Amino acid sequence: MKALIQLAFLLFLFSYTTIEAQYGSRYGRQQRGRTAIPQAQTPPKEPEAKTAEQVVDEQMPKISESLELDPFEEAVVRSTLVKYVQKRMELQILKLEPQKTREEYEKLAKLQDEEMKAGLPEDKYNAYMDLQKNQFKVKKKKKKKKKSKS
Repeated sequence: MKALIQLAFLLFLFSYTTIEAQYGSRYGRQQRGRTAIPQAQTPPKEPEAKTAEQVVDEQMPKISESLELDPFEEAVVRSTLVKYVQKRMELQILKLEPQKTREEYEKLAKLQDEEMKAGLPEDKYNAYMDLQKNQFKVKKKKKKKKKSKS
């Protein structure tokens, strides 16, 4: 009789753990790491396209610093760049043939250079052209290290 009670107790214990594993989370226990409500995944947001003004505003500090522009010259350069960056953006939207797009970019570059030449003194225009050839990368002046005497 004692063996029968022990057998019944073990059977109850095993069946209880199985029942608890299946139904335990529904009766007040939290699931580990999951919620009962399925979550909808939000699609990643596309980066917002910058306006011509924003693009030029990012470049203007480098240009002003390297060319040492006064406020009037800075305004001329900024307005010219905004105008032509906007036209280039419009060309990208049109999605023309590659050959036609390249031709249009070359025309815009030529017009932009002419307008810059008219609005800037010759030395600053030449410095601007050099800067444009270097793709607006400002070379930082390196300080010479003094050699310490041992």
